[in-house]
Amino acid sequence: MSPAEMVRTGPLVLVNQFHPLEREPDAASLLPPDNRRPNILLEARAGTVLNRFLSDLGCTGEIVPVSGYRSRAEQEAIFSDSLRNSGEDFTRAYVALPGCSEHQTGLAIDLGENRPDLDFIRPQFPDTGVFRTFRRRASEYGFILRYPENKTAVTGIQFEPWHFRYVGWPHSRLMEEAGLVLEEYIRLLNDYPESGAHLHFHDRDRSFELYTVSQENLEALPKRLPGDTPCQWSGNNSGGVVVTIWRDVP
Repeated sequence: MSPAEMVRTGPLVLVNQFHPLEREPDAASLLPPDNRRPNILLEARAGTVLNRFLSDLGCTGEIVPVSGYRSRAEQEAIFSDSLRNSGEDFTRAYVALPGCSEHQTGLAIDLGENRPDLDFIRPQFPDTGVFRTFRRRASEYGFILRYPENKTAVTGIQFEPWHFRYVGWPHSRLMEEAGLVLEEYIRLLNDYPESGAHLHFHDRDRSFELYTVSQENLEALPKRLPGDTPCQWSGNNSGGVVVTIWRDVP
């Protein structure tokens, strides 16, 4: 995989109006998280974790997938329909530009309350009961509420209580504890380069070390990673790759 491809691959890929998506997932990597809705797809790992999360909460069938992966053509159609039916102000607030939608990554999912009048663009996701529990525990399963109410100026998208994004663990927990959205988290990790001080995080019996490798320094990255310690990397779609090293705490 080339350095440019590495930057655009992984669960931390940032997608917004300033960071368009240049690489969509392979069709073979997409699966339905709910077999009762086979046309709604997610990246396989994200879908598997979401399915387990809903099962653990005992709310499968009460909280339902509404919209997952979208091709660029589907996003273009949704954007055009929204402009025509709801106007430009509404569309700019709630519908991402084609090429700039998280739904094209296969890592974003809109969830809603299972009801006859479920809205496709703004599904009902109340702040009560199992819905509140889902939102409160999402980071345990690697998901974040992508567009919080107090971060519109950062994300460029209005509050969407139904839109969740898989970023993986421990990133979801770090973001939640620091009150950061993905844009802010990527900027934070850029302050921890491979050649400088790294970010350290402890949770329960695990210790994590994180840093960012710039695109120009990605050649031979696998050889620079510790061979005897679990580690993972993800592109950020912002000029670099985030490395995460997992260690057991004695």
